[in-house]
Amino acid sequence: MNSLKLTTIPTTDLQSQLRQLGLTTTAQDLNDFIARATKSRWSPQQLLEELARTEIGEHSRRSFERRLQHSRIGRFRSIADFEWNWPSKIDRSTIDRALTLDFIPEGRNLILMGSNGLGKTMIAKNVGYAALQAGYTVLFRTASEVLADLHCDSPPLLRRRLQHYARPALLCIDELAYLSYDPDAADLLYEVVSRRYERRSLLITTNKAFKDWNTVFPNATSIATLLDRLTHHADITLIEGQSYRVRESEIEIAARRKKS
Repeated sequence: MNSLKLTTIPTTDLQSQLRQLGLTTTAQDLNDFIARATKSRWSPQQLLEELARTEIGEHSRRSFERRLQHSRIGRFRSIADFEWNWPSKIDRSTIDRALTLDFIPEGRNLILMGSNGLGKTMIAKNVGYAALQAGYTVLFRTASEVLADLHCDSPPLLRRRLQHYARPALLCIDELAYLSYDPDAADLLYEVVSRRYERRSLLITTNKAFKDWNTVFPNATSIATLLDRLTHHADITLIEGQSYRVRESEIEIAARRKKS
């Protein structure tokens, strides 16, 4: 009776085979992986469990990095650095609840309203980043960027761009109502809100009360319908106070004067 002869696959060939299977992390660190398995005397099940854990962890990391880059959230200060005592009015419980992301599975909206320099963008970016960490897809754009992108003469191109803004689990539109736009802008914004209505969440920062939006979109006929859909399932929080950026500038100026 012939005996079974065991053969060892050369490391270079094994690395190639692992890459073909999509196990790129294990392939890249194969020598280290084998050394750890040998030293710890892993059982076949332990070996497979470690391989799976390593690949899943790396896959999650790469997915997060791709989604973070695509989101264009950019740099921001952690919510841990937010000075809650600076605004004269802020509903911290609403913001804390938003950071739990419970509004996203429900398809609800979050609207941060207040004057400039009170941390609305900082809060929005922290919520967006938390959503990315939880595995959601996120887009972070200013209102000007969104509306400029949607102003196009090609109906097929417009449909594709509207779908682009309808797709992510969370769409953050920053600085809405900071500038004035032509009447078509309200219709384009309505199309975005309508496609996401009761399906996916919007996070909007604005420095104007809703009653003043007619000055932002003059002569627009869709303002009432736009606000109706935007606020139907929404948490709206008002932040009041003096600009924190102005305060920081004053502190820096005072420090330079003292130093000189």
